[in-house]
Amino acid sequence: MDQEPNYSSIMLQKKIVALGASEARGVFLLMMQGFDPAPPVPPYVRRINLPGGELKRAGLHAFFRLTSKGTSFVDADIGAMRAGQSKWDARFARVGASVRRTPVAATGLAGEWINGPDSLPEHIILYLHGGAFMFRWPGIYTSMVARWCSRLKARALMVDYRLAPEHPFPAAPDDCHAAYQWLLAQGHDPRNIIVAGDSAGGNLALVTLQRIHNAGEPMPACVVLLSAGVDFTLSSRSMVTNEDSDPMFNLAELVAMRRFYAPPELYLDPGVSPLFGDFTGLPPLLFQVGSCEVLLDESTRAAARAHAAGVAVEVEIWESMGHVFQTLPLPQAEAALEHIARFVASRAGWPIYTGAPASCVSTKAVPAEALAL
Repeated sequence: MDQEPNYSSIMLQKKIVALGASEARGVFLLMMQGFDPAPPVPPYVRRINLPGGELKRAGLHAFFRLTSKGTSFVDADIGAMRAGQSKWDARFARVGASVRRTPVAATGLAGEWINGPDSLPEHIILYLHGGAFMFRWPGIYTSMVARWCSRLKARALMVDYRLAPEHPFPAAPDDCHAAYQWLLAQGHDPRNIIVAGDSAGGNLALVTLQRIHNAGEPMPACVVLLSAGVDFTLSSRSMVTNEDSDPMFNLAELVAMRRFYAPPELYLDPGVSPLFGDFTGLPPLLFQVGSCEVLLDESTRAAARAHAAGVAVEVEIWESMGHVFQTLPLPQAEAALEHIARFVASRAGWPIYTGAPASCVSTKAVPAEALAL
């Protein structure tokens, strides 16, 4: 009989109970380092280390640690949190005068069109915002997406999907899929539609793609996923290894948040955790994620599953960046936009236009809560 390992599951449980939280976490880290080594970097993954903005980034990360990290969601008043966040959105978002925001007038669909001064009506970005499935930041996301529209001369449909906890799963993916179906019903060519989402919106983007595939509907040209959260089991290695480096989230916070959207018995359902869904037949995917995020491995794991299914995939890991850094006034955010534009141009065949109008660019810092999962 083989010799019993030094840390059998029973022995480990007893040891963790006997230790304090920090010591127990150290034991877990040692076990992960000893028994679950990080895999080699595959060829479709790039690590990007762009200098610049170090002081500003350090200040923003310090602000996030003070205002966001460790927020208690155990007895959270979501309504009160939304009210406070609306004030932040009004204060920090800067949407240029040249950006037109038009509510969508369609039965059963809530959202708005975002147009730049030179947007081509046939080029469409279906954008699914983040916010832990519970929050909405229309000003801050419009500011970011307007820059995309300017760079690509496209227009964006920002979907106001129903929010938890009032409308838990499957309300949000139902709304996102319905928005895509509405675009098709309006006669838009799916080859001129790209789908994008950040954080919780990245989850919804992948779920929507898998629903499109299951329904036999035509796929969009390509998909952009920013700091996507795709695994409600929270079992990624980076959930532990990056907990200290992430300026915004810790594991306990994410454990408490997820219950507002779906019950534990659904955490392995692909509709909730698209990591466990079928990636066959999906369009090209671009993942962008910060190296210090607890969600880092959710992008790399999803990309690995997509690659194994024959999907064209690219992953960019941006060194020293945090969650949805693309919304921040940092040089890395501008560079990430250029990479997104090149990806879309190569996959959808859209031209790239130089120089976003100043009126489309936000120069204000973004509060941490705006970037919540």
